[in-house]
Amino acid sequence: MIALLRRDLALALRAGGGFGLGLAFFLIVTVLVPFGVGPQAELLGIIAPGILWIGALLACLLSLDRLLALDYEDGTLDLLATAPLPLEAALSIKALAHWLTTGLPLVLAAPVLGVLLNLPGPGFGWLVVSLALGTPALSVIGTFGAALTVGIKRGGLLLSLLVLPLYVPTLIFGAEAARRGALGQDPSTSLLLLGGITLATIALMPFASAAVLRMGLR
Repeated sequence: MIALLRRDLALALRAGGGFGLGLAFFLIVTVLVPFGVGPQAELLGIIAPGILWIGALLACLLSLDRLLALDYEDGTLDLLATAPLPLEAALSIKALAHWLTTGLPLVLAAPVLGVLLNLPGPGFGWLVVSLALGTPALSVIGTFGAALTVGIKRGGLLLSLLVLPLYVPTLIFGAEAARRGALGQDPSTSLLLLGGITLATIALMPFASAAVLRMGLR
């Protein structure tokens, strides 16, 4: 499993779509928002948690179409499907590699970009906590979407349409937790719901991903 994780990390960094592309997209979204809504500092501070969460979500979505495509093209998926390692575990490792190269850098960069949007001081810590809790769910759900569309030519748009509705609960509770923290309110309820969603996806989604992938490889 460690060897598979190292391989996926190396492929993500070499083939593009890794942390560099995700961070660049995150930065572009953050920089463009003040141009669209105006330079009002108070308004930017109010919408900052939601904008940062939307930027992180779209940045995670950006690299999903290549999550399994390279392995499908070179036959690695067929080997993984027949290997002693359960396919559910292999897909979990791929989701972990995606989070390490995309989600984790976004979590670390979010406070820096929050400065550009005039995020209130109390909100920085809660923003990091909410993203750290929620972004693993984005990677696991994205792996399910990638398994559904593997082998489909130009399936990137279809992948986005399938995955975005599944991202909505994570986005709602993640942004609400960050917003409440920025306003000095108690975000514990939103964080507990967000953590529950993440734990549920980690526990269930690999089995669903493996099931649809097996059907796709037949």
